Amino acid sequence: MNWSNTAWQTGSPIYTQITQMPFIRELISGTLAPEKFTFYIAQDSLYLAGFGRALSLIAARAQHSAHALEFMRFAEGALMVEQALHAGYVQKLNIQPGVPLSPTCQHYTHYLLSQAALAPLEVAMAAVLPCFWIYKAVGDYIYAKEQLSDNPYQDWINTYAGEEFGQIVARAIRVCDEVAETCTPAQHQAMTEAYVTASKLEWMFWDSAYKLEEWPV
Repeated sequence: MNWSNTAWQTGSPIYTQITQMPFIRELISGTLAPEKFTFYIAQDSLYLAGFGRALSLIAARAQHSAHALEFMRFAEGALMVEQALHAGYVQKLNIQPGVPLSPTCQHYTHYLLSQAALAPLEVAMAAVLPCFWIYKAVGDYIYAKEQLSDNPYQDWINTYAGEEFGQIVARAIRVCDEVAETCTPAQHQAMTEAYVTASKLEWMFWDSAYKLEEWPV
C-alpha cells in the first residue's frame, strides 16, 4: 500500500468532519453569510503567502531535481490558480490591505514554515499535502452536492473541483509516495503524523472563518 493511502485513511475522519462543518454545508446551499466568506478569503490570501514560501523551501531542500522542479511548479501553479480566484474576490468583496492574521491562520502558516525549514524533508512534504488534497476532495464534494445553479460561491467551487487543480494535487501525492518508498516505518509514521496535524489545521481554518475568529483582548 502506498503511503498516501495510509495517510488518507488515517486522516479520513477529519475530512468527514470537514464536509459536515457549517461553513461547508452553507457553501453547498449558497447560504453562507457574506461576512464569513469575506473573512475566509482575506485570511486565505494571507495564508497563501506562507504556503508559497513553505513550498519554495521544500523545493530548495529537495534531494532529487525532479522533486525540486515539481515543488517549484507547485509554488507557481497552485498559487496562480488560487490567486487568480482571490484577486477577483478581493475586489468584489472590497477587502482592504493590512488585514491582520487570525490566530488560526498564524498558527497554520507558522506550522508549515517550521516543517518546511526544519523537519526532515519527507515530513515537510507530508505536512503541505492536506492543503492540496483536502481542498480538492472538498471541492469535488461540494460540486457534487451543490443545490443552486446560481450559487454566489460558484467560482470558488469551480476552482477546487477543477481539472487544473486536480492535476497539481495528483502530482503532489505522487511525489510524496515516491519519497516514502525509501523511508523507514518510523519515517512513514512521522509523515502521517504531520499530514494529520495539517488536516486538523484545515478544519480549524474553516471553523475560524465561520466564527469570525479574533485575538483575545
